[in-house]
Amino acid sequence: MRIGDLAAQAGVSVRSVRYYEEQGLLTSVRSPGGQRHYTDKEVARVRFIQRLYAAGLSSRTIAELLPCVDSPSANNADAAWARMIEERDRITAHLAELTRARDALDQLMEINRVHRARLADRAP
Repeated sequence: MRIGDLAAQAGVSVRSVRYYEEQGLLTSVRSPGGQRHYTDKEVARVRFIQRLYAAGLSSRTIAELLPCVDSPSANNADAAWARMIEERDRITAHLAELTRARDALDQLMEINRVHRARLADRAP
C-alpha cells in the first residue's frame, strides 16, 4: 500500500508516517519511481507507535522500545520494562513539578484576590 493509504488506515497524517520513517520507527520498500510502499502490518505498527506517543514517550524512547516488538526475547522485554519504568518515573516527577507550580499560582491568585478586594474597599 502507498503512504496515503497507510496514513488513512492508521488514522494519522502522511507527514506523521514520513516522520516515523525518518526516526527509524517504520520502514518501507521503495518502488523504482521512489514511492514508499508498506504492508498491512505497518498499519498496526503505526497505531502502536501512536499509543506510545500518547503515553508521553519521545521518538528516541520509542525506538528503544521497538526491539521488544521486532525481536521478542526475555532480554528485550526486560530492557523495555526498565525503560518504561524510567519514563514513568520521569512523568511522575514532572507531575510533581506541575503540582508545585499550580500551588504557587494558587497562592499568587489569592494574594491578587485579597489585593483587589482592598482596592475595591478604597474606591470612592
